Amino acid sequence: MTPPTSSSRKADARVYLGSTLFFVYILLSTPIAGLLILAAMPLSFDIRYKIADIWVDSLMVMLKWLCGLIYEVEGMENLPTSGAAIILSKHQSAWETIALRQIISPQIAVLKESLLHIPFGGWALATLKPIAIDRSAQKDALKMLLEQGSERLKEGLFVLIFPEGTRVAPGDTRKFNAGGALLAHKSGFPVVPLAHNAGEFWPRNSFLKYPGIIKVKIGPMISSQHKSAKAINAEAEAWIMDAMANLPPRPS
Repeated sequence: MTPPTSSSRKADARVYLGSTLFFVYILLSTPIAGLLILAAMPLSFDIRYKIADIWVDSLMVMLKWLCGLIYEVEGMENLPTSGAAIILSKHQSAWETIALRQIISPQIAVLKESLLHIPFGGWALATLKPIAIDRSAQKDALKMLLEQGSERLKEGLFVLIFPEGTRVAPGDTRKFNAGGALLAHKSGFPVVPLAHNAGEFWPRNSFLKYPGIIKVKIGPMISSQHKSAKAINAEAEAWIMDAMANLPPRPS
């Protein structure tokens, strides 16, 4: 039987009410968190990061209380206990842009430069060492990723990259970009592949959040030593695709 798609799901009153209240909470809390982070600019990065962490934690609590949405993680033991790594993650939803910060820390993400122009939230994000790239200038974007990514990794920060480049609906696939693998090849840091089924509960471009348990799988570290970027990328993509095939769809 073909699993139900997000467009075929029935949303009851709780889904609409919870999603609305969560949206309101984001609207109210983002300026507050953003201003606190901006006010901490004269202080250390660690303090700004901690403020952002508190806000992310509050979002996850509200997501649980209002929408009945939680997560389970398998494979935490695969993360390095010392040093950093490049996290290559499946991208289905807005959920992972929030929750993965709680699961894997300290972390910075590769993101669109335009996000930094969003009032309060984007301005604050700009102080948290993101790697903000302009996708229309691919050559410059790759150079920035390699240079800044290597610097962040040496600082002990995990670098989160969505190799598909955009959110992809459950069941669909998109060719992996090689940027993350090139960063691993250049820097010598390992890659950690990550799969999840968040799109089954918080569909891409959707206002609605459905209750349930998002499954997150963290794969074994992929060494970058003596491997080409092409080989690293292929190994990460194969693991993620296999893991995705074994993740459960959201119950109808």
